[in-house]
Amino acid sequence: MPVKIRLQRHGKKGKPFYWIVAADVRSKRDGKYLEKIGTYNPNTNPASIDLDVDGAVKWLQNGAQPTDTAKAILSYKGAMLKNHLVGGVRKGALTEEQAEEKFKAWLEEKEAKIQAKKDGLSKAEAKARAEALKAEAKINEERSAAAKEAEEAAIKAEADAKAEAKAAEEVVEETAPETIDDAQAAASEEGKTE
Repeated sequence: MPVKIRLQRHGKKGKPFYWIVAADVRSKRDGKYLEKIGTYNPNTNPASIDLDVDGAVKWLQNGAQPTDTAKAILSYKGAMLKNHLVGGVRKGALTEEQAEEKFKAWLEEKEAKIQAKKDGLSKAEAKARAEALKAEAKINEERSAAAKEAEEAAIKAEADAKAEAKAAEEVVEETAPETIDDAQAAASEEGKTE
């Protein structure tokens, strides 16, 4: 029975989540599997991978063939390197202690690279937040300045309207007669002149 190490898709639409499984070649993609050896979540940055390296090496030693994506994941987590080192121990090129030393050194180096990437991403995110905050503060200042200008314009317009109303009242008061008798006299004078 040929065995493949491959991914089984889980998760919801647009948010995939994969199980890394050892399965018979003839089974469906999401069907029966022999053993679950890890998980892979590509939705995070960097992608989060939880892998049983020893379980993967056991399957590789027994002849399981990884798919292309699974092979990339196994290489990323060091399962392919460990399989190579175990093959070297079996052939007598290395001792088991030397193989473990090499694998631990590789893991530390890989962990440092991953941590550097996470730090870089968090710094970039913090910088983007700071720039967005500055831009928002600038927009708020512009809005408040525009609101003050509009308020001052409204106050000035109101004062101008009051001044015009007062001037119009003065003009009406100057042309308007003082009493009713004066109004009758002015009307009679207009009638004589016509």
